[in-house]
Amino acid sequence: MNYLEALMLRLANGTAQFAEAFRTRHADYLRRAQQADGGFAGREGLSDLYYTGFALRGLALLGELQDDVARRAGDYLRSRLRGQTPMIDFLSLIQSAMLLEATAGIDVFAAAPHGWREAAGEMFEQFRRPDGGYAKTDEGHASSTYHTFLIVVTRQMIGQAPVEPHRLIDFARARQRDDGGFVEIGPMRKSGANPTAAAIGLLKTLESLDDDVRQAAVDFLADMQSDEGGIKANTRIPIADLLSTFTGLHTLIDLGAIDAIDLPAARHYADSLQLERGGFRGAAWDEAADVEYTFYGLGALALCGRVDGQ
Repeated sequence: MNYLEALMLRLANGTAQFAEAFRTRHADYLRRAQQADGGFAGREGLSDLYYTGFALRGLALLGELQDDVARRAGDYLRSRLRGQTPMIDFLSLIQSAMLLEATAGIDVFAAAPHGWREAAGEMFEQFRRPDGGYAKTDEGHASSTYHTFLIVVTRQMIGQAPVEPHRLIDFARARQRDDGGFVEIGPMRKSGANPTAAAIGLLKTLESLDDDVRQAAVDFLADMQSDEGGIKANTRIPIADLLSTFTGLHTLIDLGAIDAIDLPAARHYADSLQLERGGFRGAAWDEAADVEYTFYGLGALALCGRVDGQ
């Protein structure tokens, strides 16, 4: 089982415990968010592969990625196979397509040329940089911790082994800072919750997590829990957000240290961000829901109710 499949299974085990009314409310929100072309958008604009990926994962967690919703989403993904697509969107397309195939039996790549997986793997290498990581764009000079993680786990999904894993391990370890967390870009000195989650996910995928790295990351993430109960993005931001809370919870479970934080407080924080008509907002300051934060909200609550790492 690859990393993203294991994550979805962990979350599904948690969402299975949700009350029916809760599941229905948020599933209805996600279904209403589907656009006429079958995709999903952010808070404004047209359908977008990035947001479509989050909506489909949210629907899958609730057992609602099926029938007409799934068929229309498959049509949208096929329509985006043509033309140039930025890397972050292409990764979302592959992950969404693999999810649709696993949950609804829809093969988005059925008409793709033979060898598309190998071609995708070769394209990823155009983003490789001398430090062993991957940049966000083919013109970018700096490697991104998050994009390196995304490329490695997406390669895993399509049956492509990581290229030069020893360099990836060295890259990830070099991003850890004295505070125990990890940074997104090399020159940064202050760690963040989300790059820490990406680096730990990368090291776990490459089976290269040692005790010193593990404990330092646990201590950093525990320090990021705010008085609200959620997890902050970094030390410079005074309030928590749902993205950092979700990634922090998932990472602490990966590290076998969910007890390092006040779990009931984290559960209360995530619960407080859901809206009556369904959907989740991103933080206390936010006023509206979107499909991305709805996935994080569902995921955070699933993790708070399922903390044994299974």
